[in-house]
Amino acid sequence: MVYIKRKKGTIAILTGGGDVPGLNPAIRAITIRALREGYQVIGLRRGWAGILELTRDKKADNSDKYIELTEEIVNKAGRTGGTFLHTSRTRPSHIPLSQIPEQYKDKYTEEINDLTPEVIKNLEFLGIDYLIPIGGDDTLSYGVRLYAEGVKVVAIPKTMDNDVPGTDYCIGFSTCITRTIHLCNLLRTSAGSHERVLVLEVFGRYAGFTAMLPAMAGAANRCVIPEHKFDIEKLAHLLIEDREKNPSKYSVVLVSEGAMFTGSSEMIFKSREKDQYGHAKLGGIGDIISDKIRELSPKYNKGKRVNVINQQLGYLVRGGDPDAIDSIVPMAYGNLALDLLLKGIHGRLVVLRNGRYDNAPIDVVTSTNKIVDVKRYYNTERLRPHYKSFEFQPLFIMTGT
Repeated sequence: MVYIKRKKGTIAILTGGGDVPGLNPAIRAITIRALREGYQVIGLRRGWAGILELTRDKKADNSDKYIELTEEIVNKAGRTGGTFLHTSRTRPSHIPLSQIPEQYKDKYTEEINDLTPEVIKNLEFLGIDYLIPIGGDDTLSYGVRLYAEGVKVVAIPKTMDNDVPGTDYCIGFSTCITRTIHLCNLLRTSAGSHERVLVLEVFGRYAGFTAMLPAMAGAANRCVIPEHKFDIEKLAHLLIEDREKNPSKYSVVLVSEGAMFTGSSEMIFKSREKDQYGHAKLGGIGDIISDKIRELSPKYNKGKRVNVINQQLGYLVRGGDPDAIDSIVPMAYGNLALDLLLKGIHGRLVVLRNGRYDNAPIDVVTSTNKIVDVKRYYNTERLRPHYKSFEFQPLFIMTGT
């Protein structure tokens, strides 16, 4: 059944890409404020997939494509992790022939198809006046495309990697690094008990913030990041040296999943199959580093082998409830988005810059990359963060834009 617009119109929300803690608080903040301002709010299910796969028929059952949001629904979910609207990595401008929805198969027959015209028609069918996508640079890049096509879009940045350009902070990052520090501290007791090197692989395809910040906070002796190719001999030497200096005879290294060895030309992939944004699934660099450290350790430990504890943190740092920052910032971001819409402003990304909430042109998402400034923050000889002064730095130091 097609929604009937209320006096002020209809707002749609979606969440795309990987889940993070803080998505549900953002949905809650938008919904409650919008309802009280006289808007109707619907949640599009499974990211861009829900609006793409919608059937434009008043009699069709589209309940698995969208849901009308109420205070009761969002209050129940608002304190929890993940996203109750669900998510996907669907990219409507790049749909493989094998994944064309049934209702469009006669119309789209290329190997890769741009179904943006159908998405726009589906938004019109639902009577959507404003669209608020919450996601990382992949999800939001398609929001940029829709805005260029005339859709009124206000975007909210979300990603554990904290690598969306234009903002110092993305929803999910604080919980990720908080949990990384906690897990490091849990696992170091085993590393100390057995006098081993602890290798922890963390998320971070192109940006190393999720390894850098915990290392800066003292959770690890060393870290390797995507922005700088590292020498495994140097890393092994440093870690064995760190272990020797430690009274408990262990050392810790954080490894970004996108880190690369000196001389290598590509990252380590779990699978060569790529998603619709062109990304193959990363994973396994921690395993290789662990084997190499074990193999090289006698060279730096008087001929004796040092064993390694190897753990991929993965979904342990993105699951569960949000921490304080990822409960507060999403609330603020949701209200910022509503402030813009109430003023008739769209084509913006809500942001945190220099400790203050603000907004930026939405196309900043696709205009640049946000990565660690190696020269400024990373000691390439010691393979760990460095800094000269914290004065006037943003809250998370090297994540400023």
